[in-house]
Amino acid sequence: MNGQELIRRYAAQEGNFPRAMLHQANLAKANLSRINLSGADLSGADLSGADLSGANLQQANLTDADLSGADLTGANLISVNLIGAEAEEANFQGANLMQADLRCANLLGANLNGANMTQAEISGVNLQKAKLVGTDLSGVDMTGVDLTEAQITQVKQAPEMTLYGVSRNWVTWAGHC
Repeated sequence: MNGQELIRRYAAQEGNFPRAMLHQANLAKANLSRINLSGADLSGADLSGADLSGANLQQANLTDADLSGADLTGANLISVNLIGAEAEEANFQGANLMQADLRCANLLGANLNGANMTQAEISGVNLQKAKLVGTDLSGVDMTGVDLTEAQITQVKQAPEMTLYGVSRNWVTWAGHC
């Protein structure tokens, strides 16, 4: 299946696409709210500006995907792979990112207010200017995360966790982050 076929089928009221193979699909600015893409391969996909609010992306592979400006409000992103993803200015408000792998992702200016990031892996993540008001960071190691100018208030976290660190230079499949 390619991006155009997915958009066509979604427009025809089909919304269930578990384990879909959409590697490098162009879904930029697509309206895919409440779609089920659980376990789908969206690695390298262009989802910039897409509406994925309320979507089920549990265990999906979004390695190196472009989610810049995407709306993922209330999305189910449990155990999702977002390694190396570009999610600048994306809206993850109220999303469930429990046990998500976000290593080396760029979340510059992203809205994570009220998100559940329990036990997420965020080594090397860019959270500059991100909004983390009321975010659940329980079990998250923030060492090496860039939080420059981030809004961090009312977060839930383990008492020993530190919210400041220097970004690591991790290597992704596409190169350094």
